[in-house]
Amino acid sequence: MKLDEYNKKRNFKVTKEPKGAVLKRKRKNLKFVVQHHLASRDHFDVRLEYNGVYVSFAVPKGPSFNPKDKRLAVKVEDHPLSYGNFEGVIPKQQYGAGVVQLWDKGYWHPDKSEKVDFNKGPIKFTFVGKRLMGKWTLVKFKEDNWLLIKEKDEYVNLADIKKYTTSITTGRTIKEIEAGLSDDDILITNPNKVIFKKSMTTKKQIADYYKLVAKRMMPFLDKRLISTVRSPEGGIRNIFFMKHFNQKVNKGLNKKLITSKNGEKTDYYYIKNTSGLVGEVQMNSFEFHIWGSKENKIKKPDILVFDLDPDEGLSLKKVREGVLDLKEILDELEVPAYLKTSGGKGYHIYVPLQFTSWKKCADLAKNVAQVLVEKYPDKYTLSMRKKERKGKIFIDYFRNKLGATSVCPYSLRLKNNPTVSCPIFWDELQKIKPDSITINNIKNRLKKEDPWESFFANYN
Repeated sequence: MKLDEYNKKRNFKVTKEPKGAVLKRKRKNLKFVVQHHLASRDHFDVRLEYNGVYVSFAVPKGPSFNPKDKRLAVKVEDHPLSYGNFEGVIPKQQYGAGVVQLWDKGYWHPDKSEKVDFNKGPIKFTFVGKRLMGKWTLVKFKEDNWLLIKEKDEYVNLADIKKYTTSITTGRTIKEIEAGLSDDDILITNPNKVIFKKSMTTKKQIADYYKLVAKRMMPFLDKRLISTVRSPEGGIRNIFFMKHFNQKVNKGLNKKLITSKNGEKTDYYYIKNTSGLVGEVQMNSFEFHIWGSKENKIKKPDILVFDLDPDEGLSLKKVREGVLDLKEILDELEVPAYLKTSGGKGYHIYVPLQFTSWKKCADLAKNVAQVLVEKYPDKYTLSMRKKERKGKIFIDYFRNKLGATSVCPYSLRLKNNPTVSCPIFWDELQKIKPDSITINNIKNRLKKEDPWESFFANYN
């Protein structure tokens, strides 16, 4: 019943907006999403998850970090939770016709001391997003008209929202979304060239795959310098690492000049948007590796990585034991840990933590790895040498230093099959093998809840 109004207003044969269905989730964290909506009038839509739907408000001027700005927020019809993934163009003659951009997303926490009432208000709550942070209040003053007000806390006057012009998921501006640049402006030459011979996977299929996962992958590529694995001839022969900027034709890339300790300057680069990602595929880059820090905070890492690399022939049961042994130590330290398949023999664990220096990041990684080896010396090793890995798992923590990279979530791996280094839930560890998710079977996973949805919220 809650979404009847939403569904009545839309013709789903014409618009790509999702059909409304109430979805009650068991998880405690309530999602929020903010969409920049350039319709007949430019405005922002603020949506708060509650009782299986997004309770939605149209905010003409958008949220403000200044407590003196009491922003009008007009309550509109409830939206389905699936709308939180919608970005695109609503066709002309349709309700809300115009461009919708995913401007922010994360979690919101109602004030525990007060009852949440979207009929009367006021509603006091906290935003934990990538852009919106801190305490806010919604105050009702007339019918469906409310005020969205920033409360006084450490986030007051944090930023002018006008500086945020791109999508948080695809990196696209409003104009780029309107032009459909993420999908349509990259011509894939030689689209039928077979890249993975065993499965006969073509270059075009790989480009289509990256378009499909761009919404989930782009936040991890956002402002991170990259290295790619290129295969100009197709297959896994004659592949090479590409880490320096060398192509001026791809407008979806940005160059970054890095000065080394000896004063040498080198051009690195990062991907700005989906167009840049697909453009890299056109240049025969099929596997993507990311730095542990962003280009604008190059000396302050915010991702800690552990790679569990088992000795040849070691059972999958032992590898899974290793993952859980490592998680146990991270749990004791009370740090958030996220699991993904490697696309090869092992698993990767990502820890979103902000460090003030690379030394602190490397020290923590080393200490965790050493505790694991000291606790289970017969199961794990910190030695890179193959001969010292006999029957053991190599805990590779060495990626946690300036300039080192790790496989980006949702990247393909240039193996015999088109496997994906894919985020999974912790309770899927016993069900999913390190190399079992491929571009041929990932589609259904992408329709379900994102296992790493809370990843960036943990920074705050």
